[in-house]
Formats: sequence, structure tokens, C-alpha cells
Amino acid sequence: MSGASLSLPLLRLADVHKELGGRAVLRGVDLEVAPGRSLVVIGGSGVGKSVTLKCALGLMRPDSGRIWVAGRDVTGLRGSQRQAVNAKFGMLFQGGALFDSLRIWENVAFRLLYAQKQRRASAREQAIETMRRVRLGPEHADKFPNELSGGMQKRVGLARAIISRPEILFFDEPTTGLDPITADAINDLIVEMVKELGCAAVSITHDMSSAVRIADEIAMLYEGRIIWRGPSAQVYTSGDARVDQFVHGRSQGPIAAIV
Repeated sequence: MSGASLSLPLLRLADVHKELGGRAVLRGVDLEVAPGRSLVVIGGSGVGKSVTLKCALGLMRPDSGRIWVAGRDVTGLRGSQRQAVNAKFGMLFQGGALFDSLRIWENVAFRLLYAQKQRRASAREQAIETMRRVRLGPEHADKFPNELSGGMQKRVGLARAIISRPEILFFDEPTTGLDPITADAINDLIVEMVKELGCAAVSITHDMSSAVRIADEIAMLYEGRIIWRGPSAQVYTSGDARVDQFVHGRSQGPIAAIV
């Protein structure tokens, strides 16, 4: 029995289908992740990882299938009802996606300032405390994003994602563009934050070293479906030729290389 099945999943996708531009991108995706668990979704470019994430976030509506958050069917929710669900989420975007015109503390406190309408003094205090949790000192609070390194910007993005103590964290290629040492530090922080918050985490990445480091379980998406899921320690010995080819980065195998 997998760890995800030991308690009620915080996020569950069941038989999710999505067509874009006349092409079936998702063809029956089934996923679930429980509190305190980290699931990483791997797969090649264009297989639907980002579309799966957007469906889970409510940015796209599946053509069919259902999505549950904390046991509630949220598939068709719109407006304020959907916003209330999204308040349970935190998101670390690829590249950080920081606002260049805002100071670091304002980026971290963005949800507090603009969604929760908190007073600036209180929001700043919470932002600085959250920055400390991701190893960023208060001396960086009044800087702008272009004054920080790529790794520090990722830490800012992580602080923004966790400041409201979300129930579900999403990570989109969290270590892209980082050197191996900085990437490992970000991986360590992700593991630490998931454990500290007790939240469910879903990540998509091409970086297998990162995937194995942050995941309790790994699922591979191929041709619109999850073709394998198991403990991260077993991903290199999955017994599936497609998974084996992908995780070892081989051009020869059942998955055709795109050139």
C-alpha cells in the first residue's frame, strides 16, 4: 500500500482529459497526493505535465474527469468559490516569476497585501520572518529582484509560496537554471518546507537528481497518461522500458527522440 493511500488525499485527479488545438494532451490522468507527501511528475517535453498542473490549479478546465481538493469536488468551481480553493495553494513558478518593480518583502508578502489586504507593517514583518525560514536575511528585504542571484530569487519565490502556510504546494521546474550546488540547496529547502508545513507537494521537473531528492513518490506521464508510479528509490529499477529510457537519458528505446 502506498503512503498516499494511508490518509485522505489533499489533491486528487481522476480520469482527467484535456484537448488543446485538436490534440488530446491528457488522456485519463489519475493522480493523488496525501498530506505530508511529495509527488514528482516526470516526463518529456509536451507530454502534458504543465497542463496537468494548470488543471489542478483551476487555470484550465478539464474536458472530462474530476478534481478534488481536500475531499471537495472543485472541477467546475468559478469566481469566489474557486478563489477560496486557490487560497489553499502555494506555487513556486519556473524562473521565480517575481515582480521586478516590487521590493523583495513585497514579493514575498504579495498575497497578504493584495488578496488578504493586510496592513503593510504586519505584512512586512511576516515576510521577513518567512524569508528567514528559507535562509534569506532581513538585509535583503528592501532590495529588488535584479539585485539578487538566481538562487536567492528562487528562495524568494519559495518564501512567497509558503507565507500563508498552504495545504498544497506546487513546484514548476524548481531547479531550472541553477548550478548543481544551488539546486541542491533549493531541494533541501523544499523537503524541509513540506515536512514543516505538513502539506501535500506536487512538482514537475526534468531534473532527475532533483526529482529523486525531493520526492516520496515519482509518477511518469507519457502519451497523456500516468504509466508508472512508485517510490522515488525505485524509479531507476521500475521495470518499465519507457521509464528506464527517460530516467537514464537514453536516445534509444521505445520513446522516440524529438529533434
